[in-house]
Amino acid sequence: MSALEALNQAWFLHVNATPASSALLIKLAIFLAKYLILLIPVLLLLMWLWGEDAQRERALKVVCSVALGLLVNLLIGLAWDHPRPFAIGMGYRFIDHAADPSFPSDHATIFATTALAFWLAGKARLGQLLLVLTVLVGLSRVYLGVHWPLDIIGGMLLSLLYSGMLAAAWPTFGPALLQGLNSVYRCLLSKPIALGWIKA
Repeated sequence: MSALEALNQAWFLHVNATPASSALLIKLAIFLAKYLILLIPVLLLLMWLWGEDAQRERALKVVCSVALGLLVNLLIGLAWDHPRPFAIGMGYRFIDHAADPSFPSDHATIFATTALAFWLAGKARLGQLLLVLTVLVGLSRVYLGVHWPLDIIGGMLLSLLYSGMLAAAWPTFGPALLQGLNSVYRCLLSKPIALGWIKA
């Protein structure tokens, strides 16, 4: 076992909950680990339906960044099948999870990539809040036994790469994609738009 893997396991055992841990804290961790991520699609949907063009562009950048991140994460998992803690019988697990590759954490990637996308778009406070939530969600998933600490750190660091790649590629395809999606949106939802329920 490498020194890094030994450190990863030691960190995990330090953070991971046990049957003697607070039931209330475990319930809070389950909420953070499983359900807080729903905040992101709700936020993006609100931005698209009731936001100005600049907000729609930010929302689309987030979606594209996250899609890129999840694709690369999948490729990393296929290339390096690093087992989750419960798959090797280490620690305690408090939520169900498939025994798929652990590195990097998709939850950490989604939150951190979303945070960076908003930060780079000039919404620093929202980006900072989302980074705080990234850490809380990541710690919760380690606490509940479905991730290693380095899975979370890796997901957060890789989000820098994904955000940079998206920022570099955006001028090539972004404006045309935004225009096309706007046209489809206005066509499909023309009646709610005409009634003033959502923005054109």
